[in-house]
Amino acid sequence: MVAHRRGVVRGPDVTAVETNILVHAHRAEMPGHARAREAITRLAEGSAPWAIPWPCLHEFLAIVTNPRVFVPPTPLDGALVQVDRWLESPTLVVLSEAVGHWPTLAALVRAGDVRGAKVHDARIAAICRDHGVDEILAADRDFSRFPSLRTRNPLVHA
Repeated sequence: MVAHRRGVVRGPDVTAVETNILVHAHRAEMPGHARAREAITRLAEGSAPWAIPWPCLHEFLAIVTNPRVFVPPTPLDGALVQVDRWLESPTLVVLSEAVGHWPTLAALVRAGDVRGAKVHDARIAAICRDHGVDEILAADRDFSRFPSLRTRNPLVHA
């Protein structure tokens, strides 16, 4: 069992990591693997707090172990070990829905005119905003619908 911090992260320059960056960092055949891995390593080995929302860890497991997505998929034990390694970072805070999650989510969905599968991205953005995260590493342009959360794609930006 790996111990990890949970809770509210407040302060300047807190960065969260979204699923697609976790997948790119884990799977060596992915374009941008080296950049994603470097970005996460920098966060994990740094002194500043950084965050991963729980839904992103769940989605990471679902994607990398899916044989319809990767041939061969990551073995379950390998995927679990990868998550354990990220959780070992003493500066990582794992984020979940806060007590006031619904008003934040509803506001983001309305403001971004979000529907369908994109509600998942709004959920991640709401979790980040509720915890004071001001930047998310993501390769998904859909996060641009949420201007209160800066998006940076480490696969194209060093």
